[in-house]
Amino acid sequence: MLQVAAYCRVSTDQEDQIHSLENQKGYFEEYIQGNPLWQLTKIYADEGITGTSVQKRQAFQQMIRDAQRGCFKLLLTKEISRFARNTLDSIYYTRLLKQWGVGIIFLRDNINTLDPDAELRLTILSSIAQEESRKTSDRVKWGQKRRMEQGVVFGRSMLGYDVKDGQLFVNEEGARIVRLIFHLFVTEGKGTHTIAKELQQAGVPTYHGLAQWSNTAVLRALRNEKYCGDLIQKKTYTPDYLTHQKRKNLGEEPLVILHDHHPPIISRALWQQAQEELKRRGQQARQRQSRYSCRYCFSGKLYCGFCGSPFVCRRDLRKDGEVHLSWRCREASCHGRMRLNGQGDASGCLCRQISHQVLLEVMAQLLSALEPFQQNIDGALRSLWSADKKEQSSASWQQPSSPTAALLSKRRLRLLEAYLDGEVPLEDYRTLSQRYEQELQRLETARKQKSVPPAGQPLSSELISTARELLQGRLQKESFYQALLDRITVYDRFRMDVYLKGMDQPLHITLISSSANTPP
Repeated sequence: MLQVAAYCRVSTDQEDQIHSLENQKGYFEEYIQGNPLWQLTKIYADEGITGTSVQKRQAFQQMIRDAQRGCFKLLLTKEISRFARNTLDSIYYTRLLKQWGVGIIFLRDNINTLDPDAELRLTILSSIAQEESRKTSDRVKWGQKRRMEQGVVFGRSMLGYDVKDGQLFVNEEGARIVRLIFHLFVTEGKGTHTIAKELQQAGVPTYHGLAQWSNTAVLRALRNEKYCGDLIQKKTYTPDYLTHQKRKNLGEEPLVILHDHHPPIISRALWQQAQEELKRRGQQARQRQSRYSCRYCFSGKLYCGFCGSPFVCRRDLRKDGEVHLSWRCREASCHGRMRLNGQGDASGCLCRQISHQVLLEVMAQLLSALEPFQQNIDGALRSLWSADKKEQSSASWQQPSSPTAALLSKRRLRLLEAYLDGEVPLEDYRTLSQRYEQELQRLETARKQKSVPPAGQPLSSELISTARELLQGRLQKESFYQALLDRITVYDRFRMDVYLKGMDQPLHITLISSSANTPP
């Protein structure tokens, strides 16, 4: 008995297509059972999946895996377009199955892949099927664009709007939240993180009914032009009808823009103010990004020797609960390994990441192998002393707020809830909110001033002893390294150039292993 399987597929999940799929299954069952030398093993069926790609066809992938295991030796399918509408996929998988001793019979096309001339006929017919898919894709895209120009909405419901039959209808419950978001952002000048936190504390659910708000959801609402009555469509496009992968439309295709398309939730003037404020804060954020924080001793001091990009820190939580720090070139972190895109432009970087502990050991070994630089020691020691004082005072900063501050925070929360419920007018809410905000800032400033370490105190003998251990490499202190280090150019995990403050020439470091136990 020859083990026989069948494959069928429909491209949509509409009722008539589902009926067609059931008919195909029934036909294959009768066809295989009508041959006394055949034995049916399984019928594989994909429902509502395109034929131009096999990646999302789970039944097709399972069929290939079963064929590799030898579950069947003959496969039946209705026609080439049901098997694949991609010429390359058709040729590749028929050859693959043939290598495993599995033949395919396309009933309507009268092709058996075990025949000598089967591949020639298969290539011609699959090319025709692929061209039909391309024409269908062009017709669908043309029709969608004409409907977009007529005002038909292609999209899902969102916060403040319900999409029904291609039209937008205001949802008052969501519209109230949208108005509050724009008010908090434009009028009160609050950030997206703060707005998300206040909405979450007030128990306001997201559009999907979740309790957790994110700054991304707030930012998405602030940038949505639909809230002022405009409609912009074709923000994404599909460049390849074979892969069906969407990309952000950055000018590759014209947008469909309709002004005053539907009832607005906020005024156009308020929406424009929000866009200007987003642009202003974005410029400030980019300026702050260029000035690296000093959270770690190597922040803003590591640069890639291949592309010149700065390094960024990555925190990974291991299974034992320990936090592991590593550094990687920002270009490599954003775009991965260096490669060429479709336009021939290079993206990514070859530089590999390097462990934070390796860098610390490099600095320790470096200092132990060098003669101390007297002109830099005093400044580095004083920076170390200031950092120690700051660490000691930070404990008081982490203490719970005073009862007055906690009471004010609770009052702010109750005020926000009353405003959301419509019990407090806008002007009263704004006045009381500003008063609470100013009082909380005054309490925070007073608390921080109590923790400022005094200046001008002489260095202690204990600190001098600590300095000797640092210079001999027996003690690792990140604040000391930060004060002494100018920058490091990293070529890979074993080669780097270290520049200390006050030095014009770099120290070339070559590590034998990643343990960083080799002096310069």
